[in-house]
Amino acid sequence: MTFSGHTARKRFGQHWLINERVLDRIVEAAELQDGDRVLEVGPGRGALTERLLASDAAAIHAVELDRDLVAGLQETFGGHPKFSLQEGDVLSVPLDLSDGEPANKVVANIPYNITGPLLERLIGRLDRPVEPSYQRLVLLVQHEVAQRIRARPGHSNFSALSVRMQLLGQCSHVCPVPPRCFQPPPKVQSEVICIDPFPSERRPIPALARGVERLLKMAFLSRRKMLRNTLAPLCAPDQLQVVAEEAGISLQQRPQEVAPEAWVALAKGLNQFDSAA
Repeated sequence: MTFSGHTARKRFGQHWLINERVLDRIVEAAELQDGDRVLEVGPGRGALTERLLASDAAAIHAVELDRDLVAGLQETFGGHPKFSLQEGDVLSVPLDLSDGEPANKVVANIPYNITGPLLERLIGRLDRPVEPSYQRLVLLVQHEVAQRIRARPGHSNFSALSVRMQLLGQCSHVCPVPPRCFQPPPKVQSEVICIDPFPSERRPIPALARGVERLLKMAFLSRRKMLRNTLAPLCAPDQLQVVAEEAGISLQQRPQEVAPEAWVALAKGLNQFDSAA
């Protein structure tokens, strides 16, 4: 079998990345070195797989849902000593390489309809991060999602997702990917981003992480309102004022104006207040 007879399937969110420069930028961003073990999600027809195999990485493990593509990938790359392939849904299948050991880097052209669940599978949640964490993830995502992930406080795109992702790792822009870079072209703009997950000592401890999650849900549910209104149910106004000031937060701010670290400080202050009460 070859890939020539396969057409992109909408139900799988398939759009083949065909731009040579973007493919090169993805590999460059991964900074692959001898000994790196790469998990490639959604290899499609293997345009990126071919480049990954030509890199210094020690092993490339691809996970593909489309059984017809699996056959083509196996035919094309199955004889390569660095290549292994698993058929299945990346949201449910084991992600370790064929020797049972985990990858340390991830390259993924994420189907837009599973972006949220896949981010959680690969990076985790504030109160339950992936362990051991990957060293680096290079992800091709919808531009709107990329903006929210890396937005800074005060920007209109800054959201609860921004806070969560930036507390879990260093998020940076790699390159824009317009629709013409795909076949067939999607109806939205895309972007390649890089995420370097923080080691456990740089992430909030579970008790604080749960507190931050509670605050984010309360505040961003009404993101146009000031914090003095959305957080009012937590404690008496004067007590909330003291805790907010100690965290460096003004209760006249709106949630999109508060930096990720300040949310952690606020959760810590409220936890201490609850313990003392």
